[in-house]
Amino acid sequence: MRTTTNWRLRTRTLELGRRTLVMGVVNITPDSFSDGGFFLVSEEAVAHAIRLADEGADILDLGAESTRPGSRAGGADALVSAEEEQARLLPALEEILKRLPHAVVSVDTYKAATARAALAAGAEIVNDVSGFAWDPAIAEVSAEFGAGVVLSHTRGRPEEWRAQPQLPPDALMATVRNGLAASLALALEAGIAPERIVFDPGYGFGKRFEENYALLNRQEELLELGRPLLAGLSRKSFLGHTLAPLFCGPNSPSDAPPDAPIDARGNASLAAMTAAILHGASIVRVHAVRPAVEAARIADAVLDEGRK
Repeated sequence: MRTTTNWRLRTRTLELGRRTLVMGVVNITPDSFSDGGFFLVSEEAVAHAIRLADEGADILDLGAESTRPGSRAGGADALVSAEEEQARLLPALEEILKRLPHAVVSVDTYKAATARAALAAGAEIVNDVSGFAWDPAIAEVSAEFGAGVVLSHTRGRPEEWRAQPQLPPDALMATVRNGLAASLALALEAGIAPERIVFDPGYGFGKRFEENYALLNRQEELLELGRPLLAGLSRKSFLGHTLAPLFCGPNSPSDAPPDAPIDARGNASLAAMTAAILHGASIVRVHAVRPAVEAARIADAVLDEGRK
């Protein structure tokens, strides 16, 4: 079960574990799997961030490069350069902090140069989907600024995810645990204090459909690594895959139903998020903030009873 602890960020501290914190997603990209292109214009991204804050988001997570399955991210041939990423990200970040000076902003990037620019502009957290694996210099940048960090487990790069071999649950958990431990070692070696680190199991990031449920069922085991957990399950494709039979038409092949569309995964996202909270997550990363705040309130009430 999750415990109460403090997460030290660049200029402040957040209490984790007493209630679930909600991180709202602001994708400033043309091609993110869920809402790509919706908030690419800086003014639209800022307005969306303000809406999420009004709905109860504790953290705003800004990303300017898609790491959806199949994308060319994380390598030397990444389609989005650090310069382009920053050109999308920084105007929105600066305006959000101008309009919401007390907002806690996280930057979703694996690039050291972008992390440096965002932290200098006022971001508090570096959310690296690669767990410091794709650009090792990002660990030193995070340490230099005293940032809070989210270290995710990712198996391979996005273009490799669909080809990853299926793992039985024990092997999967060992892979995730060992990967997070390796990321923790990189962080500590760079001088990042443990109380600045949160782990993300990386749902959908190199996990096959069924593996995500095995990971969610045993997520609490990852607390043995000694750091709090963030879970990002919102609108993920494995949820759409599970819902697919509900969206089959009468003429659809029974052996190949289409996945549920992204805009029909809201209820499933809340169900998975609630399961993640009950299995030890202290932070949830979501697209729809208000429903998540309400569902987290109920899950927290269940956990509170368990502590009595």
